Amino acid sequence: MNSLYDFIVEPLGDTYDNKIKLGNVDIILNTKIESYKFVNNVAKVLATPLAYKTSIKKGDLILIHHNVFRTFYDIKGVKKKSRSYFKNNKYFCALDQIYLYKTKDKWNSINDRCFIQPVKSNNKFKVEKEQSLIGILKIGNSSLETLGINEGDTVGYTPNGEYDFIVDNKRLYCMKSNDIVIKYGNQKNQTEYNPSWASSS
Repeated sequence: MNSLYDFIVEPLGDTYDNKIKLGNVDIILNTKIESYKFVNNVAKVLATPLAYKTSIKKGDLILIHHNVFRTFYDIKGVKKKSRSYFKNNKYFCALDQIYLYKTKDKWNSINDRCFIQPVKSNNKFKVEKEQSLIGILKIGNSSLETLGINEGDTVGYTPNGEYDFIVDNKRLYCMKSNDIVIKYGNQKNQTEYNPSWASSS
């Protein structure tokens, strides 16, 4: 069973990822389905499209847009599955809804996507724990490599282009290559910042 243009996927775990573990206790973070922040973004590929070739294979894990698994209420207050829903906990997923795919324990970016980890702020007088618009490139792509920007480099990026995802218990910002505007190099004095709630999910 294959779709012509879309991947067929299933969620890895539940469709919502709204629990964290504190000690031996599971804490539910929300009770409403409207918040996209708690929608599961990790899926397993069950079938690949017939219309084109892709590096993503059956059985790979992918990081996807939150709308694929998102549940909502219609104007009559009736609970509905997303329009991507197929049947039996299976969903359609378009290529432009995929940000990463995992093969042999390594995450790979799709097209011009890249992922940045924020770094800790050195300013003791500010409330913010991370530096603004500066991070470490954790998952790059070929277009950045062509520019000499490689994984591990400290980079600067434009505001409002980043979207946070939890990838292997780390909060990373997803953005496009064009959002990277400066390379600071591989600065050893930078410390990665990962909030405690991300590593406990």
